[in-house]
Amino acid sequence: MNLNNSMERIIKFTLDECLPPILRDNKLFMWLPFKVVFGRKAHYFFNFKEQVASISDESISDIYSRISSVQIKENDTDLGRSMIREIETNISGGSLLDVGCGKGVLAKQLSKKYSVTACDILIDPKTIKNLPPIDFRKASIENLPFGENEFDTVTCTHTLEHIRDVSKAVKELKRVARNRLIVVVPKERPYRYTFSLHVNFFQFKYQLLQLFHQNYTNSTCTIKEIDGCWYYQEDI
Repeated sequence: MNLNNSMERIIKFTLDECLPPILRDNKLFMWLPFKVVFGRKAHYFFNFKEQVASISDESISDIYSRISSVQIKENDTDLGRSMIREIETNISGGSLLDVGCGKGVLAKQLSKKYSVTACDILIDPKTIKNLPPIDFRKASIENLPFGENEFDTVTCTHTLEHIRDVSKAVKELKRVARNRLIVVVPKERPYRYTFSLHVNFFQFKYQLLQLFHQNYTNSTCTIKEIDGCWYYQEDI
């Protein structure tokens, strides 16, 4: 299902902020909207959080592949135009790694000015074929196949909310970045049933600060809200 970013934020606000938790976490109450949105694939979203800790990386990739046709996205990306402009403005250096690249929308935009490598656990062969300037690699964020400080800037958008070992993922991002790290995550409350396969939730700014072990008075760290998401920037 394709929704523009504004409509998606309205739906998200209504469900997450206006419904009391006793309803928002109730399986019987949430089953109908999930069936309306996702049809026969609703069970993947309903059961994912209970399964994710005990299934393999291959099984997770398979689930993402199976639900790709019912993802709520506009133009194959979760990023709004304002967020993409913010990222473009703050790229440092000439070499860039985009971790969790998805359909390659951000990587494509950045490849117009920079040398871009992009990686994800699942990359559509059509994406690789359609974007030959980009060096695509199949890889997990928890074990990136790159050297220390290999890229001037590392970007990671709408990925950490999906990762089981998020602390390990952050260490890997910092390890391969030479100058700057840019991370984008959705600003959302933690609920049992969500219209995405998220297992980590970042409702408040301090949660990102705790994750990245940063003191907000440090001038090298920037956090701000854009398009209903957190934009995090750190100079290494």
